[in-house]
Amino acid sequence: MHIPACQTTQLELISFDQALEEAQEPNPDYDSSRWLYVPNFYSEYRYILGTRGDRPLICVGVNPSTAAPDALDNTLKSVERIAHHNGYDSFIMFNVYAQRATDPDHMEQTCNHTLHHENMRAFAYALSLDRSGSPSVWAAWGTIIEKRDYLPLCVRDMVQLGRDYHASWWSAGKRSKKGHPHHPLYLRKDSVLEEFDVDSYLTHI
Repeated sequence: MHIPACQTTQLELISFDQALEEAQEPNPDYDSSRWLYVPNFYSEYRYILGTRGDRPLICVGVNPSTAAPDALDNTLKSVERIAHHNGYDSFIMFNVYAQRATDPDHMEQTCNHTLHHENMRAFAYALSLDRSGSPSVWAAWGTIIEKRDYLPLCVRDMVQLGRDYHASWWSAGKRSKKGHPHHPLYLRKDSVLEEFDVDSYLTHI
């Protein structure tokens, strides 16, 4: 189980651009022609984990856990299955906040704005990967979005950025009473994505 060793403000963060450049190089631990893993080693934070393709489904959770290439956890296995069932050739696992924590209760109490800035650069890159010109973003953070006050603010930044790339927003499964989109873990593998009115959602979070 991953438990944060320290606050991310105590780390010397690798910028997304530098981490992406390194992730494009061959890696002895996994097939970098198949996997996109940024940074390309296990650390206290993760910007992106996914597979390479022309039409990725960008799934957005709250924060990364322990998954890595060829070692997906049950949540990411579900994400991959549902992406393929809905006609996508690949998936990108992104997160509202980039700090790794198996238990969201262990996430840091305040937002590291440098980490958030780099995470938004990662989101812009993920949006740019879709060659159709209209990237698909699967909102999948569940009620965990309520764990920290800064998380809804991060979502707002993501939605704004998504507009620049003409992103469409989707959800799968039943939404919570407050309208939060369902987490992927317990969804059926044949779950169908449904349009998610993210602008309406932002008015009450």
